[in-house]
Amino acid sequence: MLNILIVGNGQCGNRILDAINREAFGKKSRFGKYLSQQKYKSNVQTIAINTAVNDLKEMKFTKAKDRIHIPHLHGVGANRNVGKHVFEDNKTHIMRQIEERGNFDVSFVITSASGGTGSSFTPMLVKELKEKHDYPVYVVVVLPFREEGTLYLQNAAFCLRDIRESGADGIILADNQFLKQMGGNVESAYNGINDMVARRLLFLMDALDSEMMMVTDLGDFKTVMSGGAGLATIGFYEAETDMPVRTAIQKAISPAGLLFSSDVYDEASRAMVIIRGDRERLSIDEISTEVEKLSSSVGHVFKGIIVRDGELPQVLAVLTLESAAELENLYAVAVDAIKYERAKKDRVANDKEVDRAFSQIDGMDPSY
Repeated sequence: MLNILIVGNGQCGNRILDAINREAFGKKSRFGKYLSQQKYKSNVQTIAINTAVNDLKEMKFTKAKDRIHIPHLHGVGANRNVGKHVFEDNKTHIMRQIEERGNFDVSFVITSASGGTGSSFTPMLVKELKEKHDYPVYVVVVLPFREEGTLYLQNAAFCLRDIRESGADGIILADNQFLKQMGGNVESAYNGINDMVARRLLFLMDALDSEMMMVTDLGDFKTVMSGGAGLATIGFYEAETDMPVRTAIQKAISPAGLLFSSDVYDEASRAMVIIRGDRERLSIDEISTEVEKLSSSVGHVFKGIIVRDGELPQVLAVLTLESAAELENLYAVAVDAIKYERAKKDRVANDKEVDRAFSQIDGMDPSY
């Protein structure tokens, strides 16, 4: 049995963590309380960290003991410099909370790249984990809308750079651009992306701890994640009735099936493909054909098959990237955002009009 640590940093990370806990612990007993028994094979320990206490209070499926409030008013206001100081001041407390959970085989840290607490805490937390422990640390990073605002865009650019330099064993990219495909209101759209990330992570954890006909394990996952440029994404698709398994595989690795837009045949470096479903629906010829097609482009592909009676085929694909055109586009927009913020500050510093307005009452007192 694997021992897995999942840390959610900041509002976005907390919400995805809560979605994971909803699936792992969310079934209610006849007494109306949530059951404490996990339905997954692994020993999964979860911790939510935030400076905004209201965000922690909104979590419905994460136990109170697993929520760590770091006091700093009501958040760090999307300011990564403030967030770094807050983490440093509370580092001992945070690390003690993690170390009390025991040792782990693997850990996942989930964060938005664009906010304040998550994007500033995560690189520093990863660095601490890597210095003190020998288990791999993978970071799931959610990227902002390209039009979401200059502060969020520049935060994302610097956050990703800091995570790469922190010693993380790999970065799994998710992208809020998916929200545009969700439709509905804002709340349901955000819940949709949270559920997409949570479902993929849970499938991965379950698969790495399952008996397979063709085996993929944690060691294979580590090998996949060590390929490419240290970046990865995850694809998923659940087949519809009577859909052949080859179509499900194709849809899982298509841009629409991925958490981060990519042409995997051009940009991927290594892959792990895990197929789960009823034996009668898992054609080995179809699976082999699609995996061979992928491996001819990306190199090595690990393949795992899990037999679950009565299930339609579900396909999970972990793909490391050696290039990422969409990430380059994000950085181009982020550079413009940084220049815009700097120019605005310079204009304010050099603009004397406001000073002239105030100077009109120099030497005067109010008359009542």
